[in-house]
Amino acid sequence: MGYAHRLEGDRRIKLEDFDPADDAGLKREQAEKKTAELIEELVELQELLYAARRQSLLIILQGRDTSGKDGVIRHVAGPLNSQSCTVTSFKVPTEEELAHDFLWRVHSQTPRAGDIKIFNRSHYEDVLVVRVHKLVSEEVWRGRYDHINEFERSLTDSGTIILKFYLHISKAEQKERLVEREKDPTKSWKLSVGDWKEREHWDAYTAAYEDALNECASKRRPWFIVPADKKWFRNLAIAEALRNTLMPFKKKWLAQLEEVGREKKKAIEEYRRSRSQSG
Repeated sequence: MGYAHRLEGDRRIKLEDFDPADDAGLKREQAEKKTAELIEELVELQELLYAARRQSLLIILQGRDTSGKDGVIRHVAGPLNSQSCTVTSFKVPTEEELAHDFLWRVHSQTPRAGDIKIFNRSHYEDVLVVRVHKLVSEEVWRGRYDHINEFERSLTDSGTIILKFYLHISKAEQKERLVEREKDPTKSWKLSVGDWKEREHWDAYTAAYEDALNECASKRRPWFIVPADKKWFRNLAIAEALRNTLMPFKKKWLAQLEEVGREKKKAIEEYRRSRSQSG
């Protein structure tokens, strides 16, 4: 069992059964030390992923306002090589994007072989926000679960590893963070009355998230519920899930790269022999 709760679609869950303040009995110093060690391993695994170019990794971050999506990107993904790890943030769809199907703007942002892509919000907004605010009919948003599953299945069939994280924050902790944001002049740019208005739909978002988690989790495309009230534990849980997912590929990647190395050394040796003979 990891620090994040892995969902594979074999049971239906209710968010109330998961404690947003869970810390597995760890102290902050312990957790931060473990996180640093995991990130060192992730840096190595990213390099192997990039060199082997057999798989890609798609990390999907979802959660309510202030749950820490930006913090995860900064603290967990920040140390990774930005040459092959990039972030796409999905905002309110543009007029051009609305003129296409809801997955149109998403597919072009998926990672190439060898790369890591982080979605800060994602196609799941089209079964969350649009549902809560009744932007489309129930028939439309319910039908999107099947489209999402088919889309993600096509990605995994093509070698993309998909990990989806729901950052689980309590209503009380969210309120505290919103108030703290107002006191911090360096974070004033984040202030939005919309964040407070969205809190009025807390229960509706809970129901929408529960359905998304239950309808779109599978063994190959798992969801993880991440306790997010404590930022340091949130970072640890996600770093661990990433390391644990990539580690089983390490041996195969190394074997592939060793074979490539042998072939390249052979080509160099043949070149040197031909040069010595001609000289």
